[in-house]
Formats: sequence, structure tokens, C-alpha cells
Amino acid sequence: MAVGSELRGRRILVVEDDYLVAQALCGLLEEAGATIVGPIGWADEALAFVEANQHAFDSAVLDVDLHGEKSYPIADWLAGRDVRFVFTTGYGADAIEPGYLAYPRCEKPFDIRTLFQALTDAHPN
Repeated sequence: MAVGSELRGRRILVVEDDYLVAQALCGLLEEAGATIVGPIGWADEALAFVEANQHAFDSAVLDVDLHGEKSYPIADWLAGRDVRFVFTTGYGADAIEPGYLAYPRCEKPFDIRTLFQALTDAHPN
């Protein structure tokens, strides 16, 4: 199985505030066969989007810090509906609040195999 082929047909919401990172991430996910929803770079916009478009995606990649705001309300919404998601961050685990450490996390710059595996396995413990 090719790296990322497990993402073929998936609809992945990308929530990332850095334009270049978002574009690169979207390109990698598309190459793996996923359909991209977004990217969305602001926490309030992302939360409004998921609430209004809950059937537009089946998993998500969430940057922990979005222009100084945490993406935790989005994570809570997703988790409450059993939607797979992975946190991404440029910081270590100590930058994530303890209540969110059970969710998959990929540190930037991330290894694409690790990210794809986390998206495949993403679920709270």
C-alpha cells in the first residue's frame, strides 16, 4: 500500500493559520487522494464552519494555535460527534492543555507518514 493511500476518498478539513503550511499540507493530502475542505485559518470561522457543514468532512487536521487562539472548541465539537482529528503544532506536548493530550498530535515540521497514520488512527483514548 502506498503511503497515504489509506486517505483516498476521505474528506479532510484543514484548520491552519499559516498560509504556506496550509497550502503544503493540502497538497500532500490531495496527492494521497483526499478531498480537502478549507483551509480555514481562524478559530471562530472554523467553529462556525463545522457547526454549519457537519457533513462536508469526515476528519480534520487542527493547528493548536490559530492566530493566538486555541482550536480546542473545534476539537471539542469534533470529538462530541466522533469525527477523527489530529492536532498539529510547532511546539511540544507541553504546549497542549492536559485535557487534550489523549488526542493524536503531530509536531511541525511533521513527518508525512506519521501524519497520515495519525489521521487513519485518530480517536480519543
